[in-house]
Amino acid sequence: MKTLRFFIALAAAALALQPKADACTNVLVTPGASIDGSSMVSYAADSHWLFGELYFRPAGRFAPGTLLPIKEWDSARPLGSIAQIAQTFQTVGNMNVHQLIIGETTWGGREEQVDTTGIMDYGSLIYITLQRARTAREAIQTIVDLANEYGYPSEGETFSIADPNEAWVMDLVGKGSDNKGIVWVARRIPDGFICAHANQARITRFPWNDPENCLYAPDVADFARSKGWYSGSDEDFSFREAYNPLDFGAARGCDARVWAAFNILCDGKFTYADGGSEVTRPASDWLDYAMGYDLAGEMPLFVKPARKLSMKDVADVMRDHYEGTPMDMRVDIGAGGNACPYRWRPMNFKWEGKTYVNERAIATQQTGFWFVGQARGWLPDEIGALLWFGCDDAATSYLTPIYVNTKKVPECLREGNGDLLHYSATSQFWINNRVTNACYRMYDAMEPMVRAEVDTYENHMMTAVREFDASLLKIYNGRGSHPGRRPAVRKVLRKLTGFTVDNAQKQFAHWAGLEEILTVKFIDGNVKAQAADGSFLHTKYSEGIPDGLTQPGYTDRWKAAVVSDNGSLLEVR
Repeated sequence: MKTLRFFIALAAAALALQPKADACTNVLVTPGASIDGSSMVSYAADSHWLFGELYFRPAGRFAPGTLLPIKEWDSARPLGSIAQIAQTFQTVGNMNVHQLIIGETTWGGREEQVDTTGIMDYGSLIYITLQRARTAREAIQTIVDLANEYGYPSEGETFSIADPNEAWVMDLVGKGSDNKGIVWVARRIPDGFICAHANQARITRFPWNDPENCLYAPDVADFARSKGWYSGSDEDFSFREAYNPLDFGAARGCDARVWAAFNILCDGKFTYADGGSEVTRPASDWLDYAMGYDLAGEMPLFVKPARKLSMKDVADVMRDHYEGTPMDMRVDIGAGGNACPYRWRPMNFKWEGKTYVNERAIATQQTGFWFVGQARGWLPDEIGALLWFGCDDAATSYLTPIYVNTKKVPECLREGNGDLLHYSATSQFWINNRVTNACYRMYDAMEPMVRAEVDTYENHMMTAVREFDASLLKIYNGRGSHPGRRPAVRKVLRKLTGFTVDNAQKQFAHWAGLEEILTVKFIDGNVKAQAADGSFLHTKYSEGIPDGLTQPGYTDRWKAAVVSDNGSLLEVR
């Protein structure tokens, strides 16, 4: 995700000191690495300019000669138009009804590779491809065809592409205004393994004669040679080193998030393929690499998780702030007096001639929307396509299940229900922002309460979805009250639409109530006590005067810093 175009013009030396300010994170899970056999893609669409809403595009039929207007996803700037196809598939968010999921992260690349004359930006590539492709392999070819035919005006991207059977990671970048199209490489993630990317090209060397597992542009190496960016053999060619060379900023601000996701899901040990066999090494072997101190090593592209993963496992990774690592954002004085794991932008600051980073973790304040998409191949497409969708900072927001074959989007997630400049009391994005920004005030006291609510809802809904799937499948197979496939499918679609809308709206209402409770409970640095039923404790003399009120104060780290800074004046004598 990126919005400001001037980032592509930063000099390489500046990039070495400044991680990218607008950034996304993806985790990809193959069917063999998940508990239920689903492919999964997680995506946090992180940008200071992006509003959280659920894009809904019903299927359509179009007459010959119909044109499709193209607007840049980041800015809504008109770019041109392309030929529309005869029939499109329904899409909801970043998933379509055939269980195809696409996510992305932006990594910039070389300034001269941006095609300022192209009209097929990376956002349009995602959402148009979802309307046209059924499988991951079809999606890769569609992306390539669209970019090569119409030109690619965006920066370098890594795409996550998954269907019920397989998951692929794809690096691509433009060829400049004088060379329409893209150079690219895509690798299939081995079943049973996972992958992640975060605003840095991930594919280095790759197999040249394995079309089942690796696809690439015919000129992927020759184009780099023609520009003087590479001069070796095909076998030694590294896509990342040619088109997005690693530096301190890319490691610390980007690949560190990949390391963190792998560290959590692999229980601190990376198992990966090396020369035909599996090797296991401690995650700490790549810690200096992730922190930007030693760029000589190369983190594995694919790793095997320590256990089969659920949707909740993947969602919780998206809530990470480097907890328990040397980059833990809660423990230095930058966390303030209440251990807040956030640093406002810019991404670095200077002091006395030196430059320092503001850490960029997976969870971040500037998330527009985020999701975990599940392609569940054991279910028919009508039921199997499921998008767990949320808005704002993943750490203190919830995911609600959205069946992609829904005929209606919940009002709280509807496009146009508010935007970044217009508040809406019925928008999930805005109520999540209110809850999240409340937590930033007293994070160590408030976040545990909000997180408990998140966990309760998501765990409940995972069970509810399993039970609802079973009931839908009975109807779909003709064992319901309407035998016969067509009536059964219509009934399935009605029911899953109701389930999608009703649960999203109920949880929205609950979150609005939670925001009110947080306001009352944590006002002015106080914490009011509650009974087991959630009611506030009060004195025997008045129901409006709190009883059991506490004032937790500040962390020990903050106290020590204040004493060091101004203790002689503040000391009680």
